[in-house]
Amino acid sequence: MKQKLNKILKNKDTKVLLENFISLSSLQVVGMILPLITLPYVLRVLGFENYGVIVFAASLIAYFSALTDFSFKYTATRDIAIFRDSPKKLSLIYSKVLIIKSMFLLLSFTLIAIIVFSYPPFYENKLIYILTVPMLLGQALFPDWFFQGMEKMKYITFLNIGIKLFFTFCVFIFIKEESDYWIYPLLQSAGFIGAGIVGQIILMKKYKLKFIWLKPRIIKQTIIANTPIFINQFVPNLYNNTSTFLLGLLTNNTLVGIYNAIKTVVNLSITLIEILSRVFFPYLNRKKEAFLKYKKLMLIVSVGLTILCLASYKLVFWYLNIEEENAFIILAILASGIIGYTLYNIYGVNYFIIKRQDKLVMNNTITASLIGFILAFPLIYYLGIIGAAINLSMARWIMGGGLYCKYKKDNK
Repeated sequence: MKQKLNKILKNKDTKVLLENFISLSSLQVVGMILPLITLPYVLRVLGFENYGVIVFAASLIAYFSALTDFSFKYTATRDIAIFRDSPKKLSLIYSKVLIIKSMFLLLSFTLIAIIVFSYPPFYENKLIYILTVPMLLGQALFPDWFFQGMEKMKYITFLNIGIKLFFTFCVFIFIKEESDYWIYPLLQSAGFIGAGIVGQIILMKKYKLKFIWLKPRIIKQTIIANTPIFINQFVPNLYNNTSTFLLGLLTNNTLVGIYNAIKTVVNLSITLIEILSRVFFPYLNRKKEAFLKYKKLMLIVSVGLTILCLASYKLVFWYLNIEEENAFIILAILASGIIGYTLYNIYGVNYFIIKRQDKLVMNNTITASLIGFILAFPLIYYLGIIGAAINLSMARWIMGGGLYCKYKKDNK
């Protein structure tokens, strides 16, 4: 057994996977601890209503975050993993990503300005929206897609931990009273922009990437080729983000704050699922035969995380000072969606997208997202915060379950 274990650990691919997992797991541990430190403080100092205003503004910006990324989290990562040994190809991919992200960033800034300044409820809190928008710039600059494709997750870890530590310390230093709620989005934006700039410097210094002005024809071809995965990445906002957005429109900011606080706890598990998925994505592009072991691992982890969420509810609600009478029901509904989300990562991201069946995944995601989008209004209108939770988890199960059925059919 010892010899077998040593042989496995000496394998080059195993070393890379372990290094990447340890890097992103370290990020996950810090990512779990720091929000759990700041969130109770923020909720007590700012109150659920002001926190709800911040979350509501972020829910609008989130629609444009998917637009500026434009599927590069998967398509650019896939290309970098394949052409990692070609400096010329790497510079070409880098330039395409930067140009297209810049185009969509300018479009996003314009549309957000029109929405905020033309709709009175948004205009009342225009400062929060203005301070939240720069996060898009930081996210566009941050080259996580490159580091993931090169399987150098340690850079993602260091930079993200840097963001979180900066944000955490500044929250306790600068946010002292309820009127300081505008500082929260300012700190978030500053952290993302700083990490994005440092990431770009690493690409130019370490990997010697050069920016190349490309012909419009190449940019157009790239946009067309990436559109199926972009749609697949964007349309989940129709159920995920819209649940929060409609909750703010149909109820009040206090319920938005409570809903987001509970969702934050569940999303810690979702983040771990995403990290495992991202660690294995470049590896499974090279070693497709490892899929079955990956699938088994992910299912075990997702079930364990769901049980953990439900078992720790008393401690979580006490710590976050949540006294909503339906809090456990909301937590249970949201936690049930963890397994559905895991099925999407297993069969969508790390099976069909790796097999380049992008349109199949896109069509499945569109169907699930449209169902979630259509049902969001009646569910939230009649059931309020519980309806928002039902809508989110139901859509995740439809999306993951649909791909599971397609996988079973594909492998008969």
